[in-house]
Amino acid sequence: MFAQVAFCYRGTVNPADLAHADALPLHSRTPAAWARAVLADPIALLIDHAFLEKKAAANAMELLTRWPNDGVDGWVETMTSVARDETAHLAQVTRILMNRGGKLDRIHKNPYANSLRLLVRKGDPAEILDRLLVSALIEVRSCERFAVLAAESTDTELAAFYRGLYLSEFGHYKVFLALARKISKPAAMEARWQEMLAAEARILAGQAAGPRIHSGFLT
Repeated sequence: MFAQVAFCYRGTVNPADLAHADALPLHSRTPAAWARAVLADPIALLIDHAFLEKKAAANAMELLTRWPNDGVDGWVETMTSVARDETAHLAQVTRILMNRGGKLDRIHKNPYANSLRLLVRKGDPAEILDRLLVSALIEVRSCERFAVLAAESTDTELAAFYRGLYLSEFGHYKVFLALARKISKPAAMEARWQEMLAAEARILAGQAAGPRIHSGFLT
Protein backbone atom coordinates (compact mmCIF):
# COMPACT_ATOMS: atom_id res chain seq x y z
CA MET A 1 0.00 0.00 0.00
CA PHE A 2 2.65 2.54 1.05
CA ALA A 3 4.93 1.72 -1.85
CA GLN A 4 2.18 2.75 -4.23
CA VAL A 5 1.69 6.07 -2.41
CA ALA A 6 5.32 6.99 -3.02
CA PHE A 7 4.83 6.88 -6.75
CA CYS A 8 1.34 8.22 -7.32
CA TYR A 9 2.59 11.83 -7.50
CA ARG A 10 4.76 11.41 -10.58
CA GLY A 11 3.85 12.97 -13.86
CA THR A 12 3.87 16.21 -15.78
CA VAL A 13 3.94 19.33 -13.62
CA ASN A 14 2.49 22.64 -14.73
CA PRO A 15 2.91 26.02 -13.02
CA ALA A 16 -0.46 25.71 -11.31
CA ASP A 17 0.76 22.59 -9.50
CA LEU A 18 3.62 24.56 -7.97
CA ALA A 19 1.16 26.94 -6.35
CA HIS A 20 0.14 24.07 -4.11
CA ALA A 21 3.44 24.54 -2.28
CA ASP A 22 1.68 27.35 -0.42
CA ALA A 23 -0.51 24.73 1.23
CA LEU A 24 2.41 22.72 2.65
CA PRO A 25 2.39 22.63 6.47
CA LEU A 26 5.72 24.45 6.87
CA HIS A 27 5.96 27.18 9.50
CA SER A 28 8.03 29.47 7.25
CA ARG A 29 8.07 30.25 3.55
CA THR A 30 10.99 30.62 1.17
CA PRO A 31 11.05 34.00 -0.61
CA ALA A 32 11.65 34.24 -4.33
CA ALA A 33 14.80 36.24 -3.59
CA TRP A 34 16.39 33.12 -2.06
CA ALA A 35 15.97 31.21 -5.33
CA ARG A 36 17.41 34.02 -7.41
CA ALA A 37 20.43 34.20 -5.10
CA VAL A 38 21.26 30.48 -5.09
CA LEU A 39 20.64 30.10 -8.83
CA ALA A 40 23.41 32.65 -9.44
CA ASP A 41 25.87 29.83 -8.66
CA PRO A 42 24.26 26.78 -10.30
CA ILE A 43 27.32 24.52 -10.12
CA ALA A 44 27.62 24.88 -6.34
CA LEU A 45 23.86 24.41 -5.99
CA LEU A 46 23.95 21.23 -8.08
CA ILE A 47 26.86 19.83 -6.05
CA ASP A 48 24.95 20.38 -2.83
CA HIS A 49 21.81 18.89 -4.37
CA ALA A 50 23.67 15.77 -5.49
CA PHE A 51 24.84 15.07 -1.97
CA LEU A 52 21.31 15.58 -0.64
CA GLU A 53 19.95 12.95 -3.02
CA LYS A 54 22.76 10.56 -2.05
CA LYS A 55 22.00 11.02 1.64
CA ALA A 56 18.25 10.64 1.05
CA ALA A 57 18.82 7.28 -0.64
CA ALA A 58 21.14 6.20 2.18
CA ASN A 59 18.56 7.28 4.77
CA ALA A 60 15.86 5.12 3.17
CA MET A 61 18.18 2.12 3.10
CA GLU A 62 19.18 2.67 6.72
CA LEU A 63 15.53 2.82 7.76
CA LEU A 64 14.92 -0.34 5.77
CA THR A 65 17.62 -2.31 7.59
CA ARG A 66 17.11 -0.74 11.03
CA TRP A 67 13.43 -1.62 11.34
CA PRO A 68 12.62 -4.27 8.68
CA ASN A 69 10.36 -6.50 10.76
CA ASP A 70 8.44 -4.25 13.13
CA GLY A 71 5.01 -5.24 11.87
CA VAL A 72 4.45 -2.21 9.62
CA ASP A 73 2.75 -3.19 6.38
CA GLY A 74 4.61 -1.91 3.34
CA TRP A 75 7.77 -0.89 5.25
CA VAL A 76 10.27 -2.77 3.10
CA GLU A 77 8.50 -1.98 -0.17
CA THR A 78 8.26 1.71 0.69
CA MET A 79 11.87 2.15 1.75
CA THR A 80 13.23 0.34 -1.29
CA SER A 81 10.98 2.43 -3.53
CA VAL A 82 12.09 5.71 -1.95
CA ALA A 83 15.75 4.66 -2.19
CA ARG A 84 15.27 3.84 -5.87
CA ASP A 85 13.64 7.23 -6.48
CA GLU A 86 16.41 9.12 -4.70
CA THR A 87 19.11 7.20 -6.55
CA ALA A 88 17.43 8.11 -9.84
CA HIS A 89 17.41 11.77 -8.76
CA LEU A 90 21.11 11.50 -7.92
CA ALA A 91 21.78 10.22 -11.43
CA GLN A 92 19.80 13.11 -12.91
CA VAL A 93 21.52 15.85 -10.94
CA THR A 94 25.03 14.47 -11.45
CA ARG A 95 24.39 14.22 -15.19
CA ILE A 96 23.35 17.89 -15.32
CA LEU A 97 26.32 18.83 -13.15
CA MET A 98 28.88 17.01 -15.27
CA ASN A 99 27.41 18.28 -18.52
CA ARG A 100 28.07 21.77 -17.19
CA GLY A 101 31.68 21.00 -16.32
CA GLY A 102 31.17 20.50 -12.59
CA LYS A 103 32.28 17.64 -10.38
CA LEU A 104 31.42 16.37 -6.92
CA ASP A 105 33.42 17.44 -3.88
CA ARG A 106 34.95 14.81 -1.64
CA ILE A 107 33.50 16.28 1.56
CA HIS A 108 30.05 17.72 2.09
CA LYS A 109 28.45 19.12 5.23
CA ASN A 110 24.75 19.70 5.82
CA PRO A 111 24.19 21.61 9.09
CA TYR A 112 20.45 21.82 8.37
CA ALA A 113 19.94 18.05 8.24
CA ASN A 114 22.39 17.46 11.08
CA SER A 115 20.43 19.84 13.30
CA LEU A 116 17.15 18.14 12.44
CA ARG A 117 18.59 14.75 13.37
CA LEU A 118 19.44 16.09 16.83
CA LEU A 119 15.67 16.27 17.41
CA VAL A 120 15.41 12.46 17.26
CA ARG A 121 14.76 10.87 20.64
CA LYS A 122 16.61 7.69 21.53
CA GLY A 123 14.93 4.35 22.06
CA ASP A 124 11.93 2.83 20.32
CA PRO A 125 9.13 3.61 19.67
CA ALA A 126 9.95 7.34 19.93
CA GLU A 127 13.10 6.96 17.83
CA ILE A 128 11.44 5.34 14.84
CA LEU A 129 8.64 7.93 14.91
CA ASP A 130 11.09 10.82 15.02
CA ARG A 131 13.22 9.35 12.25
CA LEU A 132 10.17 9.19 10.01
CA LEU A 133 9.12 12.73 10.91
CA VAL A 134 12.61 14.14 10.27
CA SER A 135 12.58 12.38 6.90
CA ALA A 136 9.19 13.96 6.18
CA LEU A 137 10.49 17.39 7.23
CA ILE A 138 13.43 17.22 4.85
CA GLU A 139 11.22 16.06 2.01
CA VAL A 140 8.54 18.70 2.53
CA ARG A 141 11.08 21.53 2.76
CA SER A 142 12.84 20.21 -0.35
CA CYS A 143 9.48 20.08 -2.08
CA GLU A 144 8.85 23.73 -1.25
CA ARG A 145 12.35 24.77 -2.29
CA PHE A 146 12.08 22.97 -5.63
CA ALA A 147 8.81 24.77 -6.33
CA VAL A 148 10.47 28.14 -5.71
CA LEU A 149 13.50 27.20 -7.81
CA ALA A 150 11.30 26.05 -10.69
CA ALA A 151 9.27 29.24 -10.59
CA GLU A 152 12.27 31.58 -10.46
CA SER A 153 14.82 29.88 -12.71
CA THR A 154 15.45 31.44 -16.13
CA ASP A 155 17.49 28.36 -17.05
CA THR A 156 15.13 26.13 -19.05
CA GLU A 157 16.87 22.90 -18.09
CA LEU A 158 17.00 23.65 -14.37
CA ALA A 159 13.42 24.93 -14.29
CA ALA A 160 12.17 21.70 -15.88
CA PHE A 161 14.36 19.60 -13.59
CA TYR A 162 13.04 21.18 -10.41
CA ARG A 163 9.46 21.08 -11.64
CA GLY A 164 9.87 17.36 -12.18
CA LEU A 165 11.25 16.81 -8.68
CA TYR A 166 8.53 18.77 -6.91
CA LEU A 167 5.84 16.10 -7.07
CA SER A 168 8.24 13.27 -6.28
CA GLU A 169 9.38 14.99 -3.08
CA PHE A 170 5.74 15.67 -2.22
CA GLY A 171 5.05 11.96 -2.56
CA HIS A 172 7.96 11.05 -0.31
CA TYR A 173 6.84 13.52 2.35
CA LYS A 174 3.34 12.05 2.33
CA VAL A 175 4.51 8.46 2.52
CA PHE A 176 6.82 9.10 5.48
CA LEU A 177 3.88 10.72 7.29
CA ALA A 178 1.66 7.78 6.40
CA LEU A 179 4.14 5.39 7.99
CA ALA A 180 4.42 7.62 11.06
CA ARG A 181 0.65 7.52 11.48
CA LYS A 182 0.76 3.75 11.15
CA ILE A 183 3.07 3.32 14.14
CA SER A 184 1.77 6.01 16.52
CA LYS A 185 -1.46 7.14 18.09
CA PRO A 186 -2.92 10.00 16.00
CA ALA A 187 -2.93 12.65 18.72
CA ALA A 188 0.62 11.90 19.84
CA MET A 189 1.91 11.78 16.29
CA GLU A 190 0.26 15.09 15.35
CA ALA A 191 1.56 16.83 18.46
CA ARG A 192 5.10 15.67 17.76
CA TRP A 193 4.79 16.66 14.09
CA GLN A 194 3.77 20.19 15.04
CA GLU A 195 6.70 20.44 17.48
CA MET A 196 9.11 19.36 14.78
CA LEU A 197 7.64 21.68 12.15
CA ALA A 198 8.21 24.60 14.51
CA ALA A 199 11.76 23.42 15.21
CA GLU A 200 12.47 23.06 11.49
CA ALA A 201 11.52 26.68 10.84
CA ARG A 202 13.86 27.83 13.62
CA ILE A 203 16.69 25.63 12.33
CA LEU A 204 16.28 26.87 8.76
CA ALA A 205 16.23 30.49 9.93
CA GLY A 206 19.62 29.92 11.55
CA GLN A 207 21.31 28.59 8.41
CA ALA A 208 23.96 30.64 6.62
CA ALA A 209 23.07 31.97 3.19
CA GLY A 210 24.68 30.39 0.14
CA PRO A 211 24.10 28.18 -2.93
CA ARG A 212 22.60 25.22 -1.09
CA ILE A 213 19.14 23.64 -1.21
CA HIS A 214 18.62 24.16 2.53
CA SER A 215 20.52 27.41 3.04
CA GLY A 216 19.20 30.38 4.98
CA PHE A 217 17.78 33.55 3.54
CA LEU A 218 19.83 36.58 2.64
CA THR A 219 19.55 39.35 5.22
